[in-house]
Amino acid sequence: MSRTQTTFRYVFRRAAFPALALGIMAFFGIYAVVGSNGALAYGDYQRMLARQQQHLAQLKQQQAVLANRVQLLDPRKVDPDMADELTRKQLNVVNPNEVVIPLK
Repeated sequence: MSRTQTTFRYVFRRAAFPALALGIMAFFGIYAVVGSNGALAYGDYQRMLARQQQHLAQLKQQQAVLANRVQLLDPRKVDPDMADELTRKQLNVVNPNEVVIPLK
């Protein structure tokens, strides 16, 4: 009986470290494929990147429009149409020969 126990302990001790190493490698291998930053998440990152680039393009377009309006309001050379538009909007002033159509 002691011979069987000795053989089992011997085999267990010899196989424990390689089995533990294989388990750890399998864990990291599975995580590299299925994990939150794994290979399967690459498609999600590509879709998020495309969505963010589209949003950035919209923001840059809005920035260009606002930069143009700021340039038209430069104190050294104010655009008369822009100044007229802003003063009418701020003061609620309308010429008698104009027709106002409320949008709301």
